[in-house]
Amino acid sequence: MAKGNDLWITTEHPAIVFENTEVGRMKKRIWDASEKELDKILAEYGIPSPPELGMPGSYIQTTVRTHLIENRRKNDIVLIPVGCTENHGPHNVSGLDSFNVTQICEGLRRYSARQGRPVALAHNPLSYGGHPYHHIGMPGNVIIPQEIVKEYMVYVMLGLWNDGFRKQIIVNNHGQLWILEAAIHEFMNRFQLPGVFQVIDWHRAVREFWYPGAKADHIDTPFVHADEAETSLALLLFPKGMCEMKYAVDTKSEPLLPGGHFDNSVDNFHRPHRWSEGEGQMTIELKATPEGIVGQPTRATAAKAKKPVVAILKYLTLCIDQILETFPPGKLPPVEKVTLRSAKEMAPYLKEPLSKGWKSVYSLPRLTF
Repeated sequence: MAKGNDLWITTEHPAIVFENTEVGRMKKRIWDASEKELDKILAEYGIPSPPELGMPGSYIQTTVRTHLIENRRKNDIVLIPVGCTENHGPHNVSGLDSFNVTQICEGLRRYSARQGRPVALAHNPLSYGGHPYHHIGMPGNVIIPQEIVKEYMVYVMLGLWNDGFRKQIIVNNHGQLWILEAAIHEFMNRFQLPGVFQVIDWHRAVREFWYPGAKADHIDTPFVHADEAETSLALLLFPKGMCEMKYAVDTKSEPLLPGGHFDNSVDNFHRPHRWSEGEGQMTIELKATPEGIVGQPTRATAAKAKKPVVAILKYLTLCIDQILETFPPGKLPPVEKVTLRSAKEMAPYLKEPLSKGWKSVYSLPRLTF
């Protein structure tokens, strides 16, 4: 603990401090964990495991309706993993972002199921996502206009809310965060429904564990794209054959302005700009790094991804636990504190779907805004 200051928890690295909260203390425990301890935690979440995208009982879409309702009565939070289709170099698959996030969310489902309250998973709605401008023209990148992505996510949220999943955590694994943030706010402006709605860039949520060279078991280079960091994740999380290191090559980006202004993908360096807050300071991907890599994937190992993955598993578990402690299944933030609607107006819409007196949210009059 920093002397005379109970707000922060210091570490052996001067750039890494944790806030003295339950979140920060949890991160510090992981920071200090041995590889044996990390392996034990990963095993509790069943990581690594084969992908569950077609497994019965894993996703909302693969769970028998009767069991889905039973599970929702124990845990009405839904995780919505979102990724993209994007070139991640000759050694990786183009669904890397989507599979990274689904593998993590599946681990959370397995863990919560053993607790007797499995969190719901919504099958990855954005296999093709939005992109920043500098991805334009790159083969392998399937770029969906951001207005379409935003509208699509608004109605994914609405449909899940109507089905009783009124606590929603969108877990993002791609450079499209600003679109997802806009979707949440558009959803609220348009429908004004009570609930808990969050979006999280999971890499940034545990950015301390991506700090280059901070500890012997950390990555050595800054997190950018298809590099040491993302390839380490693929080596840890993916089945054999979905990452072939013999094809990995190292590359360098091509800046057009002096450095120090724009941060890396996880905001390690506290620079004035996030990476997404401009264009023109860097050469676009197709012209500078047509390999689909920005960084040094040849440095990747599965071990380097263990702490970040453990950190996000534990963080999202904490989020789920605290949401359910505050608002148990079926309970929501007070209507009149989080919307401009009345509790009386909303009463039939807040009932369990298809229960006596329930009304579908699709029949709810919209407020003009």
